[in-house]
Amino acid sequence: MYTVNTKINNQLSIWLIIMFWFISMMIVVGGLTRLTDSGLSITEWELFSGFIPPLSQNEMIEYFELYKKIPEYKLQNFSMTLGEFKVIFWWEWTHRFMARIVGISFLIPLIYFTILIGYEKVKHLYLIFILICFQGFIGWFMVTSGLTDRVDVSHFRLSIHLVIAFFILSLIFWNYLKVKNKDIVNRSLTNNLPEFFLILIFIQIIFGAFVSGMDAGKIYNSWPLMGNSYFPDDNNYLNLFKLSVFNEPSLVQFIHRNLAYFIFFIYLSLFFMIKKKKMYQLNKAINLLGIIILIQIILGILTVLNNSNLIIASCHQISSIFLVSSAVYLVYKNRFS
Repeated sequence: MYTVNTKINNQLSIWLIIMFWFISMMIVVGGLTRLTDSGLSITEWELFSGFIPPLSQNEMIEYFELYKKIPEYKLQNFSMTLGEFKVIFWWEWTHRFMARIVGISFLIPLIYFTILIGYEKVKHLYLIFILICFQGFIGWFMVTSGLTDRVDVSHFRLSIHLVIAFFILSLIFWNYLKVKNKDIVNRSLTNNLPEFFLILIFIQIIFGAFVSGMDAGKIYNSWPLMGNSYFPDDNNYLNLFKLSVFNEPSLVQFIHRNLAYFIFFIYLSLFFMIKKKKMYQLNKAINLLGIIILIQIILGILTVLNNSNLIIASCHQISSIFLVSSAVYLVYKNRFS
C-alpha cells in the first residue's frame, strides 16, 4: 500500500495494470518481430524522427535501399520485393512505436504521482523508468549486431533484451500487488523455494531466447526424443560443459527441454509442500501456477512438433508472460500473506 488515500491507490493500481498490459503487448509484438525476421528492416536508430512513419512511397523506398546494404538482404532476402519489405518494416516500426508509447505512458503519470504524493513514495518506480529507457538502448544494441557480419541479431543480445522486458514486467506487477494489498509480513515458506522457482523461470527465458535467436526450434522436431535418441546425435555430452554450448543450436534446445522438466519437478515440490503444510493462503497462487505451467509445456511441445509454427510459437511466448506473472504472484503471496 502506497498511501492511506484509497482514491490515489486506485489511480496507481489502474496505471500500473495498464502498464503491465502495455509491456505484455510489447513482448508479444517483439516475439512476432523476431519470428517474422522483421527486426533488421529499420537500420537506423531514429530516436525521435522514427515516431512518424514514412508517409510516401519515396520514403519507404529509402528505407528499402538502406535495408539492401545489410547482410540479411544480400545473403538471404536478395529477391525480396518492396511489397514484401513493407510487411517486415511495419512489424519493426510498430514495435519501436509501441516502445516510445510505453516510455511516455510511464513517465507522465510518474511525474503526476510524484507531485501528488511525493518523490519518496514513488522513488522505486523511477528505477522501472530507467530500465525502460535502458531497454531502448539494448534494443538498438541488439539490432546493430545484425547489420554488419551476420544475417540475424546476436542471440546473446536478444536474450538480454527479452530478460529485461520480463524484469520490467515483473517489477510493475509486483508494485501493482503492493498497491492492491496490505504488506502484512507473514512468510509462509521459509526455504526460498518460490524465489528459486522464479529464478529458474528467468533462466528458462534466456534459453528460450537462445532457441529463438538461433532458430534452434526448427531442428529436432520430435518429442520426447530428439530424433531417434534422448540426446541430440549431432553432438556429445562433453560439449555441455564447454562455453561453446551456448552457440550450439541442438544443445540449446536440449537444455531448454530439460530445464522445463526440472522446473516442473520444482513446481511439484512446491505444490505438495504447500498442500502438506495446509498453507491455504497459497492455494490460489500454486493452483494457478500449475495450470499455466501445463499450458506452457503443451505449447512448447507443439512448437517443436510444428517446426516453430508462427502462431503456436507466439502463443508459447504469450503463455510465458502469464507464467512469469503467476510465479511473481506466488512469491508475493508467500512473503505477504
